[in-house]
Amino acid sequence: MTVVHPISRAWITNGGTGAQNYDEFADDAEITQIITANPHSALAVEMPHLAPDSLGKSFTDSLPDAVVRLERAKSEGRYRPAEQVVVLYRITGPGEAPAYGLWSTVETSQISTNADEPGLVIRNEDVFISKVRERVALADSLQTLLSPVLLLQTGKGEELHAALADAVDAAGESAATDTDQTGRTHDIWEVGPGNLQDRLLELAGGGELVVADGNHRSLAAQTGGIARFLAVVTTPASVAIQPYNRLVSELPASLDDLLERLRAAGATVTELPRAAQLPAKGTIEMYAQSRSFAVGLPPDPAGTSVENLDHALVERVLLRDTLGLDPGDKRIAYIGGDYPVEWLRDEVDAGRAELAVLIAPVTVDDFVEVNLERLKLPRKSTWFTPKARGGLVLAQLD
Repeated sequence: MTVVHPISRAWITNGGTGAQNYDEFADDAEITQIITANPHSALAVEMPHLAPDSLGKSFTDSLPDAVVRLERAKSEGRYRPAEQVVVLYRITGPGEAPAYGLWSTVETSQISTNADEPGLVIRNEDVFISKVRERVALADSLQTLLSPVLLLQTGKGEELHAALADAVDAAGESAATDTDQTGRTHDIWEVGPGNLQDRLLELAGGGELVVADGNHRSLAAQTGGIARFLAVVTTPASVAIQPYNRLVSELPASLDDLLERLRAAGATVTELPRAAQLPAKGTIEMYAQSRSFAVGLPPDPAGTSVENLDHALVERVLLRDTLGLDPGDKRIAYIGGDYPVEWLRDEVDAGRAELAVLIAPVTVDDFVEVNLERLKLPRKSTWFTPKARGGLVLAQLD
């Protein structure tokens, strides 16, 4: 028996509702701008307090607005109902091979967060509990899941990839199409009960599933008592990991103090004659006050491979020990790979941040290996692309 199942009560977009997921943005103002430009975006439901007509309310106080917006979208025909379906998913972009996935639901009881906890769904990163509480409250209010957890099939990834490509090729015109902010095209096709659905579900659940995106959403399903969470099961050949950098809006010490503290902690600090760039693995680069630095952070000789990853060293040595900042400090912004290095430097030059921290991306192979060992990555270590789009397929809770 597979742990991946059809969506028992689905709502499929008729177009115009697709959106970036709520946690893909550098700041809240971007979300408001997107909703202003497209009021039918699922972001108006996912982040109701940032919709123009709800500004000033808290997330909790704006939940009734989210309910109204979702029901209005359904009544206006922006979604159509379907039962016991899975949904084929293809993402195409200029110069990129197609990415494939399968919208479905997955048993929440299968989530495993350490080697002693059984389960085929491996969650791999620390989370911010305040974000989890918001996702629980939203699902409770809507009784609907709007954005999927992206799961990487590690056991039968190649077979699933081939099966999804064949199914898409045979499916004809897509049921709906959406274009994201990068220019990628997202197409979906419904698959009802039958041999094809059974085959795809078997392959999607044919090995351990690693959470590539959606650690907060998967924990919200556990915390909220949701039996099955909405997911897109994808394949290693369909994804890449981009950089996940950091911006610090306000330094609690002067730049010279920061550099001296890093050296005192055992770091090597070299000022660069060029602008900071994305570094190779094992070194980070920092940019502040129009100056660039290559920094080798000291590893812990007794630490695990995960504890000595660049992202873990940044969190522990640079942010916590040197600057005294907790990972959840509001002065730290986690900036995904959709924002280039030039954008981060511009934020510092414009005075909207005081420090940019550039970190080499984790490789897909390293990511899979770490997860199969049931080790946990630092917060915001992996920015997978292409991202599964929210608001295309919804799961109404039973």
